[in-house]
Amino acid sequence: MFTNTLFVSYLVCLIVVFFNPIDVVLSGDESILLSCGSKDGGTDSDGRKWESDAKYTSSESKMTKATNQDSSLPSTIPYMTARVFTKEGTYNLSVKKNQRYWLRFYFYPATYPDLNITNSYFSLDVNGITLLNNFSASITAQAAGQAFIFEEYSLAPMDSDNLELTFKPSDKYPGSFAFINGIELVPIPDLFDKAPLVGFSDQTMEMQSSNMQTMFRLNVAGQYIPPKADSDGLMRTWYNDQTYIWGAGIGANIEADDNTTINYKDLPSYVAPPDVYMTARSMGPDAHVNLDYNLTWIFDIDGNFTYLVRLHFCEFVMDSVNQRVFNIYINNQSAQVYPDAADVIAWTKEKNVPTYRDYVIVIDDKLGDKELRVAMSPSPESKPQYYDSILNGLEVFKIEGGKNLAGPNPKIEAAPPNAGSNSKSSQNKDHKTNMNVIGGAAGGAAAFGLLAALCIVVYQRKKRVPGSESHTSSWLPIYGHSHTGSKSTISGKSNASSHISAMAQGLCRRFSLPEIKHATKNFDDSYVIGVGGFGKVYKGVLDNKIKVAIKRSNPSSEQGVNEFCTEIEMLSKLRHKHLVSLIGFCEEDNEMCLVYDYMALGTLREHLYNTKKPTLSWKQRLEICIGAARGLHYLHTGAKYTIIHRDVKTTNILLDENWVAKVSDFGLSKTGPNMENGHVSTVVKGSFGYLDPEYFRRQQLTEKSDIYSFGVVLFEVLCARPALNPSLPKEQVSLADWALHCKKKGVLEDIIDPDLKGKISQECLNKFVDTAEKCLSEVGYERPSMGDVLWNLEFALQLVESPDGASTSDRSYGSEEALLNRNNRSVGSERETNEGSEGSSVIFSQIVNPTGR
Repeated sequence: MFTNTLFVSYLVCLIVVFFNPIDVVLSGDESILLSCGSKDGGTDSDGRKWESDAKYTSSESKMTKATNQDSSLPSTIPYMTARVFTKEGTYNLSVKKNQRYWLRFYFYPATYPDLNITNSYFSLDVNGITLLNNFSASITAQAAGQAFIFEEYSLAPMDSDNLELTFKPSDKYPGSFAFINGIELVPIPDLFDKAPLVGFSDQTMEMQSSNMQTMFRLNVAGQYIPPKADSDGLMRTWYNDQTYIWGAGIGANIEADDNTTINYKDLPSYVAPPDVYMTARSMGPDAHVNLDYNLTWIFDIDGNFTYLVRLHFCEFVMDSVNQRVFNIYINNQSAQVYPDAADVIAWTKEKNVPTYRDYVIVIDDKLGDKELRVAMSPSPESKPQYYDSILNGLEVFKIEGGKNLAGPNPKIEAAPPNAGSNSKSSQNKDHKTNMNVIGGAAGGAAAFGLLAALCIVVYQRKKRVPGSESHTSSWLPIYGHSHTGSKSTISGKSNASSHISAMAQGLCRRFSLPEIKHATKNFDDSYVIGVGGFGKVYKGVLDNKIKVAIKRSNPSSEQGVNEFCTEIEMLSKLRHKHLVSLIGFCEEDNEMCLVYDYMALGTLREHLYNTKKPTLSWKQRLEICIGAARGLHYLHTGAKYTIIHRDVKTTNILLDENWVAKVSDFGLSKTGPNMENGHVSTVVKGSFGYLDPEYFRRQQLTEKSDIYSFGVVLFEVLCARPALNPSLPKEQVSLADWALHCKKKGVLEDIIDPDLKGKISQECLNKFVDTAEKCLSEVGYERPSMGDVLWNLEFALQLVESPDGASTSDRSYGSEEALLNRNNRSVGSERETNEGSEGSSVIFSQIVNPTGR
């Protein structure tokens, strides 16, 4: 909790900024620009005058000059001279109380007389706050592929009129030294207020008293903006964003007309220069395309810190509310979604008026959690006129935690042989240090004390050996990997939660066993709505109003701790319209339960066969398949890493009260960043009848294994019969084998659901069957991607709604001809499958007990 004195200080600062913001913007005589190691200073290429640093330090040090000048240096001032400390040294700078500052450091790790720059490891503290620890400018610049780097920090208003900068060479390396080429101190208005905490509803964080490091500052879809072109003399550098866009979905660049004037209205002009708001990146003109992907930016960051993400918006195309409405996700968590989805005109009331939104997110310190992802997608629930999203600018700031802003030195990785420019590794490698904005600051991971006021978590940094790149956080116990082949029975107390990351546990609710029992009337059998491989599924009511589905582990089930933990790890971090949402879990007294959103209409299979429920129309079936395909497409391409579901089947496709399909059951899913080989070698798991024969033979899992399973689902939807039916003649036991055989013989219509016969146009049926057939190709690389499957299913739906193939959507402002051309593209490879292959038959035709998994 803040003290009364600090609280008063914050109020004073806020009042000053609110009523007279321009007065605190820098003027030339208030800024301090030090050319370190220089006798007389000088003028840089932007016309700014730098002075010698001599009068600001009395510490033992030496002045030196670089022996070579890299052609990429923007100016000789301040880069060509340096001050070197072989012992602890300090600078003392005069500052104003209650004033926020930019503090910038310039490093040129070149060759200096009698110095080996690779021996330079040092820390940098500012008034007791660690900015750099075990920092190597040489490693950082090399990882970034740059000759020089600079670090920018935003210092919160201080209660002192002196700023002490302490450089300390590492005592772990003989001959280590600290050096600095330039120091810049710029007074600025207080740019920060409070911001919502992503993943914690109704929680906000006050930013006025936070010290921060600038990690990224992007002019989205626009050109490089040099410091001298920044607004109100803040001397910020803005870079183009294309380096950080994930995958091929780069959207479309849009630009305001030359006669457009940015009207800041109530927004201070120093927030961002007009050039930021004159360009934007949208998703493109095709609504159907936009609904099937996220516009995503990826940034490499330091784990175990909290970050402020600032998104800049200015709508210069639309002029009415609800024309362009979109969702915003940060690290797969909802930041701005329906019913509060982003609508720039609703925020600003008119076009050409800029605004911004801030979001705070906590980043864990586990392997794979060193990325920050910002994603946008249309909000169909809002029923906007155009399915699109837009972004003009983006800034990312690391927030001080526990008097610390230091992160690790970046790792220098050799480029893989024949690495293409389109590979994710080449697109996103070392974004944190790219474009000269960022330096890798080495040291421990951060603590985050301010969140204590929000009763969330307290972070502590783990001491690290200098030069080490391992920085596992010490604020959590280090757990081993979940054991495989586990069952639900656990000796003694349950310990499943010890295998679940703190982030996963923090993103979903942990229920007590009494709560679960109360919701299910002590697991009353009358509340059972299904039975799966994990155990029984109960309908329940939590908090006296929320309907949920509760999956209870069966001690005799072959699924146990591993699947329980996998489900929580996966679903806690995934949020998508077509994925079942995990609300929470219970792990207590040898009970393991998973709590999900209640899906009122049950599983897809319940509506296909062996049921008294009304028959689904062909259009309903297509829409359900499209929804499931969208969910799987997101897993394969839209999530942080490729996620392979590994158990796609009709009982794992659930339907809500509006017939919206959602993919469920992630207990067998596999994920990981290391997919360079195109597969994951793993033991075969899944459900017979849906199992990819190539995966079965080679034990190499790829996303194409999900494609095969989905092909079986498509035929199951069309034929309304189980994937395996041992009571049928041998050649008909496997639906996949039998459907392909009938297709080849030209008699597929004989096995179609009788309720559908005569109700599907031939063109629509052909498109659907061709898609399902290609999904069942024996060889994985001949199968289409889930994106291609989705396109063809949507085209089949268009053939239902408009048999001539014309688009019926009025929400796309692209041409219908372009949409049809794209939808008409072939699914997968045109190579014919090997007619002599018997792999599928050998695997499935002899199965007589299809118990699933």
